Amino acid sequence: MHIGSEAHKERFCRQFIDSHRDFDPGGLPWPELDDAARQRMRAVPFWKEVLHTERRAGRIVTAFAGTISDPLVQKAIELQGFEEERHARLLDTMTRRYGLAAEEQEVEPIGPDLYEAFVDFGYGECVDSFLGFGVFKMARQSGFLPDKLFEIFDMLMLEETRHIVFFVNWMAWQQAMRGRGAPWLRAAVSARYYARAIGRLLATIRRGRGANDGKDFSATQAGLFLDGFTFRRVLEACYAENKRRMASFEPNLLRPRLLSDLAGAALTILGFLPSPPIRRSHTLPS
Repeated sequence: MHIGSEAHKERFCRQFIDSHRDFDPGGLPWPELDDAARQRMRAVPFWKEVLHTERRAGRIVTAFAGTISDPLVQKAIELQGFEEERHARLLDTMTRRYGLAAEEQEVEPIGPDLYEAFVDFGYGECVDSFLGFGVFKMARQSGFLPDKLFEIFDMLMLEETRHIVFFVNWMAWQQAMRGRGAPWLRAAVSARYYARAIGRLLATIRRGRGANDGKDFSATQAGLFLDGFTFRRVLEACYAENKRRMASFEPNLLRPRLLSDLAGAALTILGFLPSPPIRRSHTLPS
């Protein structure tokens, strides 16, 4: 299948549209949490940031969909906008139900360049998803929260996976349509946007540390997910879970590759180094 062809467009749009699931966040089987589980959820410092990000994401994607002339592509991006807005409603439902600190923030203006906003958002979602896959896997394995709650989170993670696969295929397709489909050129564009996305992520982490009394979330809360928390184990979890989730898509569709390739190379290098001492996790709050 030729990247940028009509067949390519049909495949990545239809796959996205046909895999949409209909559900109402308020009607999901939210479990009751005991005091210890509520305390663990409240210890996570970034609920406010995540909720704000999802609200803004819905606005960006929906606004960009209005600029698309191709009916099939527009339909798919409109559907993504609906799903992003539903993510915000799901998180809002969760924070209200469990009394989490995530007061509503004013969503800043998108700006006049909707294309740039959408592409920046898409690459940011690729970065967030790769890291989120690993954290989600570790948290679930550790029993950080009841499995019924992870079943709800898994619906959100599945949609995020669909979003980034759709995005990288759309990005490649529209670049090819503009005569910019050479692999080296696509790679250069991706590297630029990935660098911007990582910069925004680091800024988000800094804000999260401030909201958490200056503590480093990765050093304090990630330890709650593992008995032996090390950088290598986190990287292994992100790499393995990303590979597992991407395997469910048609082989002819593109996948986000940069972070996975970098992680794979890093793990190869780490494999030749002595294992660091196991860092024991913090005791779960009770």
